[in-house]
Amino acid sequence: MLFQMPQSLLLPTYNMMAEAEPDLSTFENKSGLAEDMKFLASMPELCDVTFLVGDTREPVCAVKAVLAARSRVFHKMLYQAPSPQRKKEPPPRENKLRIFLKRSSEPLLNLQNSSQQPQSQQHQTLIIEEFEPDVFRQLIEYIHTGCVTLQPRTLLGVMNAADYYGLDELRRACAGFVQCCINVDTVCALLASAERYIQYKCTKSLVQKVLEFVDEHGNEVLNLGSFTLLPQHVVRLILVRDELQADEFTKFQAALMWGKKYCDSNPNTNLKDVIGNFLEYIQFHKIPANVLMREIHPLGLVPYSIIMNALAYQTRQASTPESCPRIE
Repeated sequence: MLFQMPQSLLLPTYNMMAEAEPDLSTFENKSGLAEDMKFLASMPELCDVTFLVGDTREPVCAVKAVLAARSRVFHKMLYQAPSPQRKKEPPPRENKLRIFLKRSSEPLLNLQNSSQQPQSQQHQTLIIEEFEPDVFRQLIEYIHTGCVTLQPRTLLGVMNAADYYGLDELRRACAGFVQCCINVDTVCALLASAERYIQYKCTKSLVQKVLEFVDEHGNEVLNLGSFTLLPQHVVRLILVRDELQADEFTKFQAALMWGKKYCDSNPNTNLKDVIGNFLEYIQFHKIPANVLMREIHPLGLVPYSIIMNALAYQTRQASTPESCPRIE
């Protein structure tokens, strides 16, 4: 599911001031401006700052003046960077011959000095490690054009980036999109992206909403193929929740599916050891005895003692007076 910032503000409009100024009209072509600014940011030779983003140091170009005008954080980063204090040295005394040569070569010196621009006007290269390249590219696109397409895969990153760089309107748009984009198809992508941005405050509120959705749709979520792509601690976080509405055998199958995927990516790991990390979160005594013996026990992944204890519990429950019909 995609969400685009409202286009109503981007269409050419005529504001006829008939009452106050009958001879004047205002023409706005914000969509054209947005396209031109997007083109500007896509041309490195027209930009004056390059960000090397993420672990791969992927280049993302931008115009410093635009960034500074739209974000105080960028303004401080690009124009108010502290410079080391240097002790001023008195200018060297020049002899008469040097002064004469300087005056005679003044046009040449002016030509050379024109190429030596102040630091604020030179092309800068900065490293951004906090955000992924796709996330940062969407942020830069929004800053230049006022328009961005939101999608679940990068939503959490964009929302935290907007908060980090003081773009409140974009942050609120992301928060509003969360309400309508959490579904069975996107829930795992949202949880997976939370891994990278767990230290940001916006992440906590979104993860809580996603987990509440998982609780209500437990069996569906645990059967998703994308469930295997979640980090191990997120899988634990889901399986341990008392609010999770999923049967215990589905929980075991989800853990098994995740473990197989993990072993495929890490050939030197043992599936039984991987599954062992999740067994304490599964209540085997709630799985029917025939399923325990036919589906789980033959796999050899669950210790025999756990299966026997589950069967013994079921036997005790079946033999209690509460479970026997009363004969009068």
